[in-house]
Amino acid sequence: MKDALNENDPRKAWMGLLAKAPAGRVAALLGAAISRPAFTWLRAPEIGSTMVRARAGATGAPFNLGEMTVTRCALTLETGEVGHGYIQGRRKADAEVAALVDALMQTAMASSLRTAVLDPLKTEMTTVRVARAAKAAATKVDFFTMTRGED
Repeated sequence: MKDALNENDPRKAWMGLLAKAPAGRVAALLGAAISRPAFTWLRAPEIGSTMVRARAGATGAPFNLGEMTVTRCALTLETGEVGHGYIQGRRKADAEVAALVDALMQTAMASSLRTAVLDPLKTEMTTVRVARAAKAAATKVDFFTMTRGED
């Protein structure tokens, strides 16, 4: 059922937020909050491509839209938590920071990281999205048909 609470939903939310963040922004927020802990690479940042799938009208049959460049990596903290980072484009440093934040969010530092990194990032991205939507709404043209009096 869709109503069941999934334990991975919070992780999906912060992973999505980190993946969509502007270049260098997560690193700046993390650097202001804490000093980076030591970690070991499970998979060093690597650049590749992935197939993007879409649906016609968001409900039709899925089709391959095209390929997109992604950077991915995986690391483990000295305490054993594993973090993964997937970033659109060719940004190895951003993938590293995303993986580090993912791993740190699984520790006792989660609430302080949410306050220092994720919440400001979400606020900034929401502000940008709202401004873009307002700009698009200002250009909206509303077409309508007037009825003629002879009908």
